[in-house]
Amino acid sequence: MSNTDAGVDDDPNMTTLTVKIPQAFFDDLDATWRAEDFASRSEFIRWALRDAVKHPAFSRKSWKDIAASEHQLATGEGKTYSSDEIRARLHEDSDGTE
Repeated sequence: MSNTDAGVDDDPNMTTLTVKIPQAFFDDLDATWRAEDFASRSEFIRWALRDAVKHPAFSRKSWKDIAASEHQLATGEGKTYSSDEIRARLHEDSDGTE
C-alpha cells in the first residue's frame, strides 16, 4: 500500500487485501489520508474499514444523505445547522419521536 507502512508486512497477523477502485477515487483517497495526518494510506483504509464494521447502523443511505447534503451546501441550496440542532435531531431519531 505505502512505503510508510514499515514493519506491517512482517506482521504475521496482517493479511493483504487487494481492491480495485477508479483512479479519481484513488486520488481522493490519497489526498484525504494525507490531509487527515494518517501515517499511511494503509492506516487510513484500516481505520475506515474498522469504522464501517463497528458502526454498521450507519447505513449506505446515511452516506448518500450526507453526500446529498454536502452537494446542497456546495451549491447554496442547503441549510446549515448548529451542533445543538444536530444533537436534538439525533436524539429525536433515537427516541423514535419527531
